[in-house]
Amino acid sequence: MERLARAARVGVLALQGDFARHQASLEACGADAVRVAWPRDLDGLDALVLPGGESTTMLRLIGANGLREPLERWIGGRPTLGTCAGLILLGRGARGLPAPTFEVLDVEVERNAYGRQIDSFSTAVPVPALEGGPFQAVFIRAPRIRRVGPGVEVLARIGPEAVAVRRGNLLGLCFHPELTPDLRLHRFFLEVVAGLVLPGSAVAAPGTGEGP
Repeated sequence: MERLARAARVGVLALQGDFARHQASLEACGADAVRVAWPRDLDGLDALVLPGGESTTMLRLIGANGLREPLERWIGGRPTLGTCAGLILLGRGARGLPAPTFEVLDVEVERNAYGRQIDSFSTAVPVPALEGGPFQAVFIRAPRIRRVGPGVEVLARIGPEAVAVRRGNLLGLCFHPELTPDLRLHRFFLEVVAGLVLPGSAVAAPGTGEGP
């Protein structure tokens, strides 16, 4: 793990979507969470989160704010978490978008494949990489992973379908971990995927809302 003389500095793409809740979860883990809206905001980051939201709007704003090439360079080699729409941006194959996705994670993703807003649901998902039992995952207009490429590790499934995947320092989730008080997946991203050292070692138990 990378030992820092300061708190880990983690960016959250803050163009649209539920970035504020990700920021709160990261701060509860002991990270210095900052909002990313312009290329200069990527400077000095140790990791990055692409939140859920509307992938069409995100891609348009990424282009309008001059973030396309800076994000491509960042995501191409640095620790990145993509949740829901963020997973769509990391993966490939999604249709009806105004610009290409970054295609750094070899998974085929279908947008809104679990249904509309009214079809949102929460379910306990076993994640063997996490201690403490299943993770209560919240799915809101969630994408579906239709294919997992070689070299991509499936971390969690609902039935036969992958809902959490990892390749190296990239982590993609179909659901919204920031909408629960359970910090285990944020800590997993920071400590295991990004290799950062955070204050303390305990994680919040499901439903407790306890931080480090």
